[in-house]
Amino acid sequence: MSDLHRAGSRIQTEAVGGGVMVARFTGDSLGLFGRADASEFFDLVDRADRDPDVRAVVFSGSHPDRFISHADLQWLQEDGSVIPPVGRGVTSMVARVAHLFGRTKFTRWLASQTPMTGAVQLDLMHETLLRMSTSSTIFVAALNGSAMGLGAEISWACDLRLMPEGDYFIGHPEVLLGFAPGAGGTQRLPRLIGSHRALVAILEGRPFPAEEALAIGAIDEIVPADRLISRAVERAAHLAARPTEAIAAAKRAVNVGGSLSMAEGLHLERTEFLASLPQRQAQEIMLHYLRDTAVTGELPLYQPGGYGAALRHGNAAFDTTNKK
Repeated sequence: MSDLHRAGSRIQTEAVGGGVMVARFTGDSLGLFGRADASEFFDLVDRADRDPDVRAVVFSGSHPDRFISHADLQWLQEDGSVIPPVGRGVTSMVARVAHLFGRTKFTRWLASQTPMTGAVQLDLMHETLLRMSTSSTIFVAALNGSAMGLGAEISWACDLRLMPEGDYFIGHPEVLLGFAPGAGGTQRLPRLIGSHRALVAILEGRPFPAEEALAIGAIDEIVPADRLISRAVERAAHLAARPTEAIAAAKRAVNVGGSLSMAEGLHLERTEFLASLPQRQAQEIMLHYLRDTAVTGELPLYQPGGYGAALRHGNAAFDTTNKK
């Protein structure tokens, strides 16, 4: 984790132990997320995903009342102003070409010299958020205040979302600014709260107050403000204690399979299940479980205190003589 534990100009990171890192967006006094934030964000997620010492990342903000206000409109306006207003068929082709340009640093540099740069950066945002949704790394949004637009979209891609007590809100104001959500909001929010409720909120441009967001499943917990980071770190560490390959397999099966047909989703589940079984961690845990059963005559998860111990340790290969 040492290469991640460094200060950037837009995102500050701190290793807090147990393989958990806290990353704070610090780049803008208004809580906006702009072009410079995007490149650092892409790099941080990429490195966290590849570093085996990073088990979880907790994202938070530095603005006293906001996680991320929304995307910097100057960034969006400038990128949009150089694109001619053509039909959706042409822009669909542009999006596909941008995906190809985003494959390497060289092609991304080439694109940065053309009007394609905005489309390439949007594609990289989608790739990064998808990576969070399918990674073995746990991502938690510690929403230190309100989050709208891109701030909400980054949080939707996390595995958990926590908000502090107070008059805060989360959602999508994009329609009020003349455009639709563009970083996954139209896809991830419906999967969290249902298509109709999400569509009405996006069409109206109305964010959800924290209590309503909790009630409908858009966030997972509301905690006292002074406990937000510690609670987020606690929950991140708890989930990250599970076997690494099993985490990634479950996230892929749910987050990708959930958007497929039932038959395709079941095929993906079978694939992930079969790929998980021969993994070293899985084999060691299963062998330990079998040995324990043979010695005690009872399944470890059904022994007194057994299930609770497995939840705390992150796996069922624990010392059955000490379940504290």
